[in-house]
Amino acid sequence: MKNLEITTLVENSKGEHLSLENEHGISFLIEVDDKKILFDTGQTDSFIKNSFLLNKNITTLDHVVLSHGHYDHSGGFRELVKVNNDFKLWIGEGFFKLKYGFQNGAYEYLGNDFDQQFLKNHNINTSYINQDITEIEKDVFIVTNFDKTQKDEIINPRFVIKENNEFYKDAFLDEVLIAIKTSKGIIAILGCSHPGMRNMLETVKKRLNAPLYAVLGGTHLVEADKTCLDNSLEYLNSGNIEYVGVSHCTGFNAMEKMKKSNSNYFHNRTGTSLIINN
Repeated sequence: MKNLEITTLVENSKGEHLSLENEHGISFLIEVDDKKILFDTGQTDSFIKNSFLLNKNITTLDHVVLSHGHYDHSGGFRELVKVNNDFKLWIGEGFFKLKYGFQNGAYEYLGNDFDQQFLKNHNINTSYINQDITEIEKDVFIVTNFDKTQKDEIINPRFVIKENNEFYKDAFLDEVLIAIKTSKGIIAILGCSHPGMRNMLETVKKRLNAPLYAVLGGTHLVEADKTCLDNSLEYLNSGNIEYVGVSHCTGFNAMEKMKKSNSNYFHNRTGTSLIINN
């Protein structure tokens, strides 16, 4: 690997490029030498519009990876297929289960707006991730089935799955991340970290037998209790991670604390690029 560029096509926050659209969601374009990988599609076609404004061509892609089956990570996929369906799609087992949020007796659908039949109708080359670690390009890995080593990282019970007219807690077994192994360490790209950010990152370090160099994406600290938040900030603030570009579901409180305490933190917002020469 000689050149690596990771561009945030859409995120919750607007950046310096004021023409870009922002929304609650996330989408990354990962360019590794001559390969292009799209990680998540936000919730609308904003990431597509932004890609053209950022001079990024997503009409040619090698891979599309969807981190999990929530609307703010897969909602733009239908729009992508209108401009490009010639890629390999990677999704976790259970991606199409019906996902809901539950609060005070009411359910709200939070899942995908397409199904397996849509993929068949549009001839999408699809692979369901059924291994703990899958190398999709040289030194580029999809990781899932995370070890549960951090006892304070608990999935919010408001997230549920509907099956056979019954509701069950969502364990987010479909969630995946992308890990890129470089000479400087691992670059981990997170969707939403529902299984727990530290659970996920420690699993990656163990499986790739390498330290973390950069962490980008959503950490879901927005719903963390004080103990979990403090432990997570300490983990990211350790000084061992060269770039900490977390946002989206990380939450304003956690990001403000990192801004003050972590010199390696940057707000990874819409239009931000991390460029690494390996």
